[in-house]
Amino acid sequence: MQLTTPHNFHLPVMGLAFSIDSPIKVARFGISSVASLSDDALLEHTRSHYAQVYNRPYEPITDKQEDYRAKRTTAFLNLVDEIVKTQMEELRMQEFTPESEITKYFNLLPDNSPLRARYNQMLETSDTEHKNLLQTELRNALVPGRIDVNIMTKLDRTNYSKSGEALPQEFSDALAALRGFANSTVNSSVVFSAGMNMRLFAYLEQFPCFLPDAKGHFEKTVIIKVSDYRSALVQGKILAKKGIWVSEFRIESGLNCGGHAFATDGYLIGPILEEFKQNRQALQSELYSLFSSALASKGIHVPGEIPTQLITMQGGIGTAAEHDFLQEYYGMDATGWGTPFLLVPEATTVDEPTLKQLSDAKAEDLYLSPISPLGVPFNALRGTSSEELKQMRIDKDKPGSPCVKKHLVSNTEFTEEAICTASRKYQRRKLEQLDEQLNTQVLTPELYKAQKESVLAKECLCEGLANSALQIFNIGKKAATKAVTICPGPNLAFFSGVFKLHEMVDHIYGRFNALNQTYRPHMFINELKMYVDYWKNKKTEQFETLTDKQEKYLNNFWQNMQDGITYYKQLLPELFRNQLERQVLMLDELLEAEDVLLQAQLRRAEAVA
Repeated sequence: MQLTTPHNFHLPVMGLAFSIDSPIKVARFGISSVASLSDDALLEHTRSHYAQVYNRPYEPITDKQEDYRAKRTTAFLNLVDEIVKTQMEELRMQEFTPESEITKYFNLLPDNSPLRARYNQMLETSDTEHKNLLQTELRNALVPGRIDVNIMTKLDRTNYSKSGEALPQEFSDALAALRGFANSTVNSSVVFSAGMNMRLFAYLEQFPCFLPDAKGHFEKTVIIKVSDYRSALVQGKILAKKGIWVSEFRIESGLNCGGHAFATDGYLIGPILEEFKQNRQALQSELYSLFSSALASKGIHVPGEIPTQLITMQGGIGTAAEHDFLQEYYGMDATGWGTPFLLVPEATTVDEPTLKQLSDAKAEDLYLSPISPLGVPFNALRGTSSEELKQMRIDKDKPGSPCVKKHLVSNTEFTEEAICTASRKYQRRKLEQLDEQLNTQVLTPELYKAQKESVLAKECLCEGLANSALQIFNIGKKAATKAVTICPGPNLAFFSGVFKLHEMVDHIYGRFNALNQTYRPHMFINELKMYVDYWKNKKTEQFETLTDKQEKYLNNFWQNMQDGITYYKQLLPELFRNQLERQVLMLDELLEAEDVLLQAQLRRAEAVA
């Protein structure tokens, strides 16, 4: 498949703030990145900041205006698009001097890039006329990275009018964000993550920009983030039947990733990639058949060839060898590198104190936390300013956060309208209920303590994941706006320090080593260990009150991990060709994980006893 950009990696979405302005930072170097559309207030603040930086006109879009969420999204993306286009024009006018950005553009390219080969040819040419001709050719070949956007499908609350009436569904969070993207000038992709949202998928049909033109081209495309092949097939078919083509399936490790962790049922990333490798052509053919029929039924021109469909992978990749293997063996078109780029200020937006914490973080500082109000495990860093603020409120007997943005509202236990489990409103009522249940002996002291800890663990992610940018942009004066939550993946433990953009890109392409001295197992082993720990914790949680359904789930999970270990054993000669020591080392790690699973195996007789 042909990539539309010169690099074979991208920056995935990171939190709310951390990649919000990444396109402005890296797109001019041909690097694609993804900005979150979850927080319209953050989009507006970012637009205000960069309009000032680039001396562009700025007309505020307040929350008093009709359809303000979609309008803020469109205005933000239009400004980013305008800035990147201006950056590219300026780049084309620069001289090929050692310190110029046009030189940096070509120096960042992978060694096997045809464009880099052409650049090297230009450098070696002594004939002035030929050199100028090659330089003109290179200037014309400059392509920016894509300005992609992310919509987390589960964040789709219903919004209400000032009088308290529910607004029509097109004004929900996710649909308004999609409309804002569709109406913008960017030619890029929307990345849907966190599973299916049928009303959001249906809404795509209303925008011609997602449909092919007479030449089979798409103005805007759809990317689906998936955890396994079945998810890709199911979601791809749903969209194809609507005449929507998925231009990329972005496979992400269930646990070895940043942010929310959506664990599979023990399916490991290696076997998942193998399934995509074996079924890729069949997947495209089946989706194209449904897609063609849907377009024909709408009277829309059907492309004569199957449109481009990329398969990429992200989550826990840490070396050039892993990056290369994913492309060469599994046929991945590109890889995603998120967490390591949190240490690259030229690419992401992380405030200074948090950046220092990240650069110093060890494995024990990174954990799969219960802090998300959505109830989904969340990769987090210990000791953040947001964690400190949460504890300070608990110590003052005022637990919970003021809920201003309301993006994560989901609970209706005490209210008709959904509220957030990290909010002061919810936590106060829930703690009162638990106190009453303890006093009436409905709860034992042990259960009371566990449930209370679970309630108090929740953090306000709406504020915490956005505040880093607000600090750097110098927006907001309250103490609460300084509290930052950050969501690196466990892969961060192997990177220390702060890096320049060219250093991290060179690390991906094997021209620089950004890893610290910590022993780093292969990404497949790192993920396997996480799944073994996850399964053991699930077993401990459910063991006392094990139902038949839970037993089946745990046993299937266990068997899937065992199958994954068997797969990795067979893969070793391919994974480490002519590297017998590496094969032996990883085999020992696989056997160790296998032993742990065998010793911890769930036995029904044991549970009944």
